[in-house]
Amino acid sequence: MAPPPTRPDLAVRRARGAVGAMFLTNGALYANLVPRLPEIKSALELDNASYGLAIAAFPTGSVVSGLAAGFVVRRFGSAGVAAVGTVLTGAGTLAAGLSPTFALLVAALFLGGASDAITDVAQNTHGLRVQRRYGRSIINGFHAVWSIGAVLGGSMAAAAIALGVPLGVHLGTSLALFAVVAAVAFHFRLRGPDGDAADAGTTATTPGLRTGGPSARTVVLLGALVLLAIGGTLVEDAGSSWATLYLHGSLGAPAALAATGYVALVGAQTVGRLVGDRLVDRFGQRAVARAGGVLIAVGMGVALAWPTVPGTIAGFAVAGLGSATIIPAAMHEADELPGLRPGTGLTVVSWLLRLGFLASPPLVGMVADAVGLRTGLLVVPVAGVLVVLLAGALRTRQRH
Repeated sequence: MAPPPTRPDLAVRRARGAVGAMFLTNGALYANLVPRLPEIKSALELDNASYGLAIAAFPTGSVVSGLAAGFVVRRFGSAGVAAVGTVLTGAGTLAAGLSPTFALLVAALFLGGASDAITDVAQNTHGLRVQRRYGRSIINGFHAVWSIGAVLGGSMAAAAIALGVPLGVHLGTSLALFAVVAAVAFHFRLRGPDGDAADAGTTATTPGLRTGGPSARTVVLLGALVLLAIGGTLVEDAGSSWATLYLHGSLGAPAALAATGYVALVGAQTVGRLVGDRLVDRFGQRAVARAGGVLIAVGMGVALAWPTVPGTIAGFAVAGLGSATIIPAAMHEADELPGLRPGTGLTVVSWLLRLGFLASPPLVGMVADAVGLRTGLLVVPVAGVLVVLLAGALRTRQRH
């Protein structure tokens, strides 16, 4: 029987708080923009297809920069890249809010997405460094803090709308606030280069499985995990890109109330991630993911079949709860696939899942222009079914 893990020293505990702050800022910055996107759409007189294409610029920037993220992190260090990337992401959201033309909106969102992808890799890299010092899993907690940041950002935006705060003032204040948080987090980072000898603590992975190259089974499993993660992204994108617009434009909810659709999704997702580790330990990743897929399909399916403002907000909340552990589970499983170098599976899933964010907005936008946004949002229950079908790629129990 293994002895209980020792308590990490103060520097490591502070670094854990610093990584949590990085995830918080990453979740909050774009979430401050999301509820105000319909306002930008109206100001620029965009139709649904053009709006969807503009929103797709954010994940496009992420996909383009994603391949460079590993090099940038290795060259400049994960903590520094996360801090600088936070500021650049905030600058992109501010520029998007102030864009006077469609082209400038696309350029600003592209910049924000490119910065966000590199920041995401950097903060996860530093979080995994801290996790190795702890000798136990804490990464789901960081993703929960990201969701808390998203709730905070969405709530800030809803309050700004209700109070009539101009876009520039609101987003500029958000950028200044979270830039300070990023600077403080950088101060309490782990010292030394990423991957130094002190980081080689207890992990859930088995290094001996990483030799000899990937088998055909590993490649198939990796592909399934990518699709599983994309299923999770489709749910998140529906909330961030379309929840406010659907509630306000299609169901007639007041602007401030419409913003709560996205807040409900990420709020429920936060709760799911806070309890996710316990559920996975008890029931296994596969069972939790399948149950989440059922919640997504049924929750949004019922909301779309009988559309009301309260029912739709509840439907987004149920979908958020169901999607809570899907992306972290896919990333964790990919990082332990046999025959891959450390970090390879995680990098592949992290990069390719952004294709879901890239494809979803224009696809839903085109369907919305043709037959209505309510039909376009059927992508959410379809994603739930996809999760149920692909959950078999996950283990029945978490290994520690």
